[in-house]
Amino acid sequence: MNQHRIPVYRPDLSGNVKAYVNECIDSSWISSRGRFVGEFESAFAAYIGVEHAASVCNGTVALHLALLALGIGPGDEVIVPTLTYIAPVNAISYTGATPVFVDSLRSSWQMDPEDVRRHITPRTRAILAVHLYGQTCDMAALAAIAREHRLFLVEDCAEAFGSTYAGRHAGTFGDIATFSFFGNKTITTGEGGMVVTNDKTLNERARHFKGQGLAAHREYWHDVVGYNYRMTNIAAAIGLAQLERADEIIARKRDLAQQYARRLAGLPIELHAEAPDTQHSYWMVSILTERAEAREPLRAALAEAGIETRPLFYPVHTMPMYARSYRKHPVAEDLAWRGINLPSWPGLSGEQIDHIAHSIASFCSRSA
Repeated sequence: MNQHRIPVYRPDLSGNVKAYVNECIDSSWISSRGRFVGEFESAFAAYIGVEHAASVCNGTVALHLALLALGIGPGDEVIVPTLTYIAPVNAISYTGATPVFVDSLRSSWQMDPEDVRRHITPRTRAILAVHLYGQTCDMAALAAIAREHRLFLVEDCAEAFGSTYAGRHAGTFGDIATFSFFGNKTITTGEGGMVVTNDKTLNERARHFKGQGLAAHREYWHDVVGYNYRMTNIAAAIGLAQLERADEIIARKRDLAQQYARRLAGLPIELHAEAPDTQHSYWMVSILTERAEAREPLRAALAEAGIETRPLFYPVHTMPMYARSYRKHPVAEDLAWRGINLPSWPGLSGEQIDHIAHSIASFCSRSA
């Protein structure tokens, strides 16, 4: 590997991160109590425009907690896109419910509302909309389907912090929504997540389950089987410092996508486009090769040039534990076999983008 080693992601930990973390250490408030937990929750809720936000230790448990709060369990079906990271599908399985996979829209890569309609059965309890790579789902269509069939609507916004649909933030359309703050997310706490809702009862249920099922008015008395899903004060301190710079980080990531678009124009490469009436936060800048057979050779050429990439997520219905009732989802499969995530961290320089674009152009010219 040569000297131009460019990772696919690197968090930006500037701002008040060190000062806030040092305050936790100096005060000895390093676990799940301390001022930063409540401040981060309140600030996050205000930023995206919801009433309630409950912090948790990672994005996967946020999904589990959201489904628990809704009472999802054995015998229920939850509709979910197959083109997704595996976490939302696993969270459905944790509850004992059955994930039901649907295909994607070719235009936006998000779950196809008409395919959602086709998969509703008497056992369907919820639609779990995953906002993929920073683009939002068609929330008007999904919300209408949920109302028509009296289904819960859950939003997985792990990849969509800062994304908007019709002027509203992702996470404000469903009954309940979740976020991830893993190290490669737009804002990070290292590991962490958030469950958000406008429903007071759902917020109380989520908080009850995440704190070991501790009863509200009796010390060390537990009245449900709960979980230790709490966020630490140190993680919340990092999150609050990150949130203070959220607008700056999102603007830099959107500019990064625009720079890629300019430099890759004219090549046989398709960038993940911003859908109408949305703001794509470009958690990952992603491209499609013309043919599936070109994807891995292009990735190998970029690796040789010192550039790390990732493939798009493999459709979950193709994985052994979820292939019991295998069926084709042609759009999701086509996208997955042709897609690549490019380096997408906000500190990526123009020189580095030039190097990536030049490497892609060189590969395309050799393969023509």
